[in-house]
Amino acid sequence: MPREFQRGHKARISDLTAGTDLYVGVQITGPGLSFDISCFGLDADERLSDDRYFVFFNQPKSPEESIQLLGAQAGDTESFRITLDQIPPQIHKLAFTATIDGAGQMSQVGPGYVRIVAGGEEVARYAFNGSEFTTERAVMLGDFYLKDVWRFAAVGQGFDGGLEALLKNFGGEVMEEEAPAAPQQQPQTGAAPSFAPPAFGTPSAPVPAPAPAPQQPQPAAQGFAPPPGATPPPGPAPAPSVHAAPTIVAPLTPPGGGHVPPPAPAPAPYGQPQPPYNQPPQQQPYGQPAAPPASMPPGYGQPQAPQAPMPPGYGQQAPPGYGQQPPFGQVPGQQAYGVPQGAPQGGTGVAAALQQFKETPTGQRWTQQNKKLIRVDLGMGGQPVLARQGSMVLYQGKVDFSYKGAGFAGRIVGNATGQEMQLMRCTGQGQVFLAENSTMLHPIELQGDGICVSAENVLAFDESLQYEVRRIEGHGIPGGALFTMQFQGTGTIVVKTHGTPVVLPVTPTTFADCNAVVAWSAASQVVVSSQVRMRRNAYPGDTGESVNLQFRGAPGNFIVVQPYEV
Repeated sequence: MPREFQRGHKARISDLTAGTDLYVGVQITGPGLSFDISCFGLDADERLSDDRYFVFFNQPKSPEESIQLLGAQAGDTESFRITLDQIPPQIHKLAFTATIDGAGQMSQVGPGYVRIVAGGEEVARYAFNGSEFTTERAVMLGDFYLKDVWRFAAVGQGFDGGLEALLKNFGGEVMEEEAPAAPQQQPQTGAAPSFAPPAFGTPSAPVPAPAPAPQQPQPAAQGFAPPPGATPPPGPAPAPSVHAAPTIVAPLTPPGGGHVPPPAPAPAPYGQPQPPYNQPPQQQPYGQPAAPPASMPPGYGQPQAPQAPMPPGYGQQAPPGYGQQPPFGQVPGQQAYGVPQGAPQGGTGVAAALQQFKETPTGQRWTQQNKKLIRVDLGMGGQPVLARQGSMVLYQGKVDFSYKGAGFAGRIVGNATGQEMQLMRCTGQGQVFLAENSTMLHPIELQGDGICVSAENVLAFDESLQYEVRRIEGHGIPGGALFTMQFQGTGTIVVKTHGTPVVLPVTPTTFADCNAVVAWSAASQVVVSSQVRMRRNAYPGDTGESVNLQFRGAPGNFIVVQPYEV
């Protein structure tokens, strides 16, 4: 059973399959709409620095054929073949996108998905539908990205422009007055390629069998090819929408209650040469099973013959003292003189020393660089961001900052309630890095739900969110009431705390100091609990804990408390 992904879920490819030769299928449809489905091969800066790795209908493969466009098959609108261990080192991300060709918007699309198939078995699926988008004309579906190892992320991020705007966003150039080339026809053999999944869609019309070819020796079929004549299993029922849940890492085990198929044969170890794609003329094309020879040579999907150990210095570090004695006066195993004691393992120099602080690219709109710094990409989503004045520490690209006034009534309410926010509006095409006073930052994505946060603890948020001052009634406290800000809608809000916060579930006996509470779920009922009925610190022996907040609510409600009192 494939692992179900939600938007924002991530997982290592090695947790999904041991193979590196993968099939990626995209299914997206809409009434009267046609789509261009593409793959962008991006560098470490998430830019299309080499346009030969923009794989689409007019360029169906990369130079070394590690990325190939296969066409519609097996119920998928478009499909790709990705060979991870043959992708060149300058490519750090593969971004799969879908754009509308002509008029229309992404809110019109029906239920679709992105799936990963390895060894003929579907191992991962990310489902989406048009209710997640509005007027966008493109969508970034999913990413294969390199972070120590290859990983997969379900993105599901809409984009206002079409294919040209998406190409410019990745740093590519649009050729002027270029005559559109006709899409290349995929060879029709009557069956899907050997590494592709079994067909899940409606069976197509039977194709006449080709004339029998002269018998000649054929290489063995790859280890992940389905057995000849096997009946494809019925397709699974479409997965329900699961995007309302918070962003978490995808579960490591498939849901219970279903039969888990046995794993496919493991491929050759990483680094072993794979069979080249430009096969000699006598090799059987993809989609046609080959007759196995008498003895199968070691290759893909088979154990490799034992090899002699490599000498030190070939791709590995030699042990200390290998083949020689240490210099005079140096203890064996001790570091040589003249080498800095704090030099990183990857080398010396400024670049190596600062490698651990390098910017973290993820392809998301909001990316946390570390616990106290966050980056927002204004080009993704196409909507402005409201941030606390003076919180910008760095920006890249064309970004405009303007004053966001609250109006006369807003200033009156803010001054009276203590919930006034001095904000600036960030617009344009670029990335903005935000931080304030070295506080810890926590991005929270809202999916139509709400959260209550004190204005003191808000750093930034999407302008699409609605916010207002909320009154907490109570007796026995100065002014007779407390106030907070309530945010609701679809978007992200960045909350700042002093120290690492604690999230607690709401129970009938949950009390918290009003000066330490950071946020709570909007559905919670808040009641002021005062242990004494007089002004704080007005009598000898005051404990300093005279005013608390009592939280009540159904299971699932929460409060966030920081180890600090404002």
